[in-house]
Amino acid sequence: MVKLALLARLQAKPERAEEVAKFLESGVALANAESGTVHWFALRFGPTSFGVFDTFAAESGRKAHLEGPIAKALVAKGAELFSEPPSMERIDLLGAKL
Repeated sequence: MVKLALLARLQAKPERAEEVAKFLESGVALANAESGTVHWFALRFGPTSFGVFDTFAAESGRKAHLEGPIAKALVAKGAELFSEPPSMERIDLLGAKL
């Protein structure tokens, strides 16, 4: 059962919003390569507000994800794409229907 999650909130620079959308859409290929990431969702909350929600069965998977290629790409492109640093929340899941 998945019991751990991450929620990253990303605020795009207005002129970069569509680039952020494409960047996040392309992240699914990287997430599919991560054996410890059970679910991965790229989200759009509004015109410039985005997020990523991921689930994990164990802390080792969450840790590997935070040190993996998606996180590195977000850091590398951060100043270019985002109006503020991403916020990251570690979440304990209490229940899920999958």
